[in-house]
Amino acid sequence: MLSSDWLAKDQLYRHSVDMRQFIDFRQSTLPSGARHIAAYNASGLSFSLLPDRGLDVWAAHYRGIPLTWLSLGSPHPPAAGQNWLRAFNGGLVTTCGLRHAGAPEVDAQTGEELPLHGIYHRSRAYDIATSGGWTSDANGDTGDDYALELTATIPEARLSGEQLVLTRTVRLPLSRPSFTITDHVVNQGWTSEPLMVLYHVNLGYPAVRAGAALDTPHAAIYPRDEPAWAGFEAWPVYGEPAMQYDEQVYFHHLNADANGQTRIALVQSGFGFEIAWDSATLPYFTQWKNTRYRTYVCGLEPGNCIPEGVSAARDAGRLVILEPGDEQRFSVTFSVLDGTDAVAGSRAKIASLRESGTPIAGCTLDDYVDEYADDDADD
Repeated sequence: MLSSDWLAKDQLYRHSVDMRQFIDFRQSTLPSGARHIAAYNASGLSFSLLPDRGLDVWAAHYRGIPLTWLSLGSPHPPAAGQNWLRAFNGGLVTTCGLRHAGAPEVDAQTGEELPLHGIYHRSRAYDIATSGGWTSDANGDTGDDYALELTATIPEARLSGEQLVLTRTVRLPLSRPSFTITDHVVNQGWTSEPLMVLYHVNLGYPAVRAGAALDTPHAAIYPRDEPAWAGFEAWPVYGEPAMQYDEQVYFHHLNADANGQTRIALVQSGFGFEIAWDSATLPYFTQWKNTRYRTYVCGLEPGNCIPEGVSAARDAGRLVILEPGDEQRFSVTFSVLDGTDAVAGSRAKIASLRESGTPIAGCTLDDYVDEYADDDADD
């Protein structure tokens, strides 16, 4: 194994002329005609971005280890005639929204038919641009960290309807097995619009398997329904694939630090996957356990909502409204935890938040306590 000094700035400068030797967003077109961007860096992290599916993340690997479950035949084109389940790629990040996240429904207020998890996943990106460079310190001097950024614009708009514009930036550092998605959403229309954004992070084998456990800095955990209550005592633990498995969904009220930052991690011996984000605009976290035979894919889902649909969110007082001219920014960092030290370091940070952090403001889930609750619900 090479020591890390081979990535020192002076060594790279002396030995190479093109940073694509070490890091890149490489654009191409698949045989289906869909656009594809292969991202990689010197840590061994690689993943695929799909500009025709909202610039979401499809396949992802770390040193040859797959991080996500993939559906048969994916990546699927953004055909408007397909429902969400048939067009679901699996993939590391599927964005739900922008105006609805949850089961298909008719908006009780407007009468609009809303498909499962909204239409963002069918949206195409344009104005794709990349830039990179060495970071600068407070004095403007060039530092020793290199990063590459890819930016694109993804609209959700219709004639005489909503005019939402999302600008997505994917930031990839040179030497760390991590990347950050930052989304900036602006209401460029003339009407108030619901804003439901949920990052559906889909881990697959072997990143999640029997013996893996979810670690969260929870202040409280709320099972969604009776199947979730039935498995509540084992909510953090993932089991063997089961032929008959009813999905279990849990809503977590997490703690955050003084700056509003929070994190969770799915870990096993010597390996894990961490998600960290700014809770100021993403106060909710949903855990989707789906340890079903062959479709063994489990979701870790930061959001400004839970996947309950726009009508239920409105009734519960959870629905975010974006007024004309208003904007919101969301930022989520995804990291591979390679080795026992990395896993232990992440778990220590989560434990500190659990013990001394502050429950995230704006997370209201008390209506999910029902007759199945017991005195352990907040443990």
